[in-house]
Amino acid sequence: MSVSRVVGVVLMASLFLTIPALSQEKKIQRSDLPPVVEKAVAAQAQGATVRGFSEEKENGQTFYEAEFVVNGHSKDVLMDAEGHVVEVEEQVVVDSLSPAVRDGLQAKAGKGKLVKVESLTKRGKLVAYEAQVVTHGKRSEVQVDPQGQPLDREE
Repeated sequence: MSVSRVVGVVLMASLFLTIPALSQEKKIQRSDLPPVVEKAVAAQAQGATVRGFSEEKENGQTFYEAEFVVNGHSKDVLMDAEGHVVEVEEQVVVDSLSPAVRDGLQAKAGKGKLVKVESLTKRGKLVAYEAQVVTHGKRSEVQVDPQGQPLDREE
């Protein structure tokens, strides 16, 4: 067997072993939520329009995501099976960001245009700002920490 063929077989095998570990998300109805998660959703939905729900399996754990629109902006809330809020992604207006965060995002975006910015809160703590960027028609994402320092991955 040639070296390139062995490498190909190894890559394919690693791909098949990795895929099940990735999160698997499926759309669900509100009636499919466990009662404790439904109670948490009702609390989070105060003054919001509900857009939809999904169930995610990640590393053997089940999570539920509720998508809302609040005052015209998106807010996605991820909860564990006990109804505890794990993560919140909430759209923010670029002009409301501190100059350090705004400059940090723009520096990471380079010549790209910031088209949507979200705050990322995990377990009640603001950990990052994430921006969708369009550069020459291609979309990408950049992140900075709450002080505007570049992040290469989610914290």
